[in-house]
Amino acid sequence: MCNNVGMSTGLRERKRVATRRAIQLAVFELVSQHGLAGVTVEEIGRVADVAPRTFFNYFKSKEEALLGDPPELPDSELVESFIVAGPETDLFDGLASLLIDAGQKSVDDLDILAVRHRLLKQYPQLFAMRMARMRVFEEQITELVSRRLVRDDAALLGHPEFVRDRARLVTLVAFAALRHAWTAWVNEESSLSLAEQLERSFADLKSLFA
Repeated sequence: MCNNVGMSTGLRERKRVATRRAIQLAVFELVSQHGLAGVTVEEIGRVADVAPRTFFNYFKSKEEALLGDPPELPDSELVESFIVAGPETDLFDGLASLLIDAGQKSVDDLDILAVRHRLLKQYPQLFAMRMARMRVFEEQITELVSRRLVRDDAALLGHPEFVRDRARLVTLVAFAALRHAWTAWVNEESSLSLAEQLERSFADLKSLFA
């Protein structure tokens, strides 16, 4: 019975992923042909072979379907491990693990990423939405780094502005490595997986500051 449950769960997940991808590809096709303003959810559903209600089970709008999922923090266990790792553990190593986990969870296949990249150049409002999402994620990471810094050095508790400023600097440097890895991976500049490319970028970053 357990095997049947596992097979059923796996089948549902594969169907969910396939439906989601079909919706996104339909949006890309229609927007490429008719422009963003000229596309309706009903037309998207027709091309993707789903009902409008099914569309809204996956995305709130056609813009969200174009952008895909925003990056999310890893599960609470990994986050807590990062915060309590201690000053003897390298901060950037822990931060790299968090961002690699987040990157893997939010990644789409290269076909989707390539079309999305092109459409973001066409529609500045979509690019602005994407950047707003990234700023939210940056703020979340900055907060985690702040908590880690204070945990590592209790004397910083009385200096919140210094902690925030240092955490923001650390986060921006880490995000530079993240963007470097994404660019290399999307442009297929190597045969590495995204996770491997992220690890290489963070290793290169550490070597620069060694």
